Amino acid sequence: MPPSDPALSRKVSIVGVGETDFGADYQAERKRPEGWVPPTEESLLTNAFERALADSGLSREDIDGVTCSFTYGGPPAEEVAKMLGIKARYAEANGNIMAGPLPTACAAIAEGKADCIAMVFAVASRSAGRLFGGMTHSTGGVPDPDGEGGAPASYYYFHPWGWSSQAAHWALIFAHFQWKYGVGEEDLYHVAAQVRRHAMARDNAVMRKELTLEDYLASRYIVRPLHLFDICIVNDGAVCLIIRRADLAKGLAHVPVDVAGWGYSKIKQNKMHTMVREQLRPQLQAASTDALAMAGVTLDQIQHFEGYDASSFHLINQVEGIGFTPPGTGLAFCKDGQMTVGGRIPTNTSGGNLSHAYMQGWSQVVQAVRQLRGEAGQYQVPGIEVSMTNLAQTDQTHPIVYVRGDR
Repeated sequence: MPPSDPALSRKVSIVGVGETDFGADYQAERKRPEGWVPPTEESLLTNAFERALADSGLSREDIDGVTCSFTYGGPPAEEVAKMLGIKARYAEANGNIMAGPLPTACAAIAEGKADCIAMVFAVASRSAGRLFGGMTHSTGGVPDPDGEGGAPASYYYFHPWGWSSQAAHWALIFAHFQWKYGVGEEDLYHVAAQVRRHAMARDNAVMRKELTLEDYLASRYIVRPLHLFDICIVNDGAVCLIIRRADLAKGLAHVPVDVAGWGYSKIKQNKMHTMVREQLRPQLQAASTDALAMAGVTLDQIQHFEGYDASSFHLINQVEGIGFTPPGTGLAFCKDGQMTVGGRIPTNTSGGNLSHAYMQGWSQVVQAVRQLRGEAGQYQVPGIEVSMTNLAQTDQTHPIVYVRGDR
């Protein structure tokens, strides 16, 4: 991922977005009616690309670059370009989660490697039966990126000591927060419920049933004290972003959305202390400061935020760590309505990873674009000009700032 550099600010715009039918595909996988064929990464990404292309108003001939990101497996970037009918002079496999891929593609355009890139992400973990964490490790029959004989992904989460998934991380962090600030599970409920209310307004969201406190408290624990509704869903789907040189992005179908700034920070030592006691705050502060400086805006100017809610409490980590509310106040901040439209920072207004779709952070970018284009429907932020997304992994964080291209 390229470092923050004001010289790269607003050189590239997002001009088209496309997503697959997350809710319908999820229901089809659960029911598996006669004749149902499980989706593949190829079928999903093709669908998302065609929708993004139509959304942009461009033709295939306008696109000269492709990046592809898959959680597991997937064809090489050159094959993806041929499959989509694109004559690409730039084709790269570009990570998986939405962190480095967008800044890296922006830098490629700034360096003249391409003028317009289709960035596709696809995942088919659910229909493949992949398991996450627990006593076993399974890729569901898809290739294991660790390779034959390599360590299973769960190993990285201290599996030998029974800590076999990221859910265990967030559970320990929330347990420490409970001890430090005297909050209960019922306080955390408000985060899952707020995100669910946002998802209920989206036709393609996976989870659209209202979440009550009774439902929440009665649900099973994933890792105590986190309940089922505190952990992201697992679904199949794809996202495509079409990005273009900013000077070529005017006069298209929609207002372009400029990629204005990005940042990155990773824990270098004292990982457990920083994650649990400091809630990744030093990394969130450093990376967001860099992203804001590159974009030339202040935190007060951020009007909308999309965070990586792998768990409900992980979202609070980011809201507090970036500085939208002081440490220890995030749950009260949410309960008070400050994380929805009309509050200080409308957050995950499409339903996030918890209720809309788990697309490894890519759908958060799509929602930022929709907000800045004025297409967010019931939870549209009035008069919005600046938005931020953030992907916070276990020990690192990647914020990106977006600005309307007509301002």
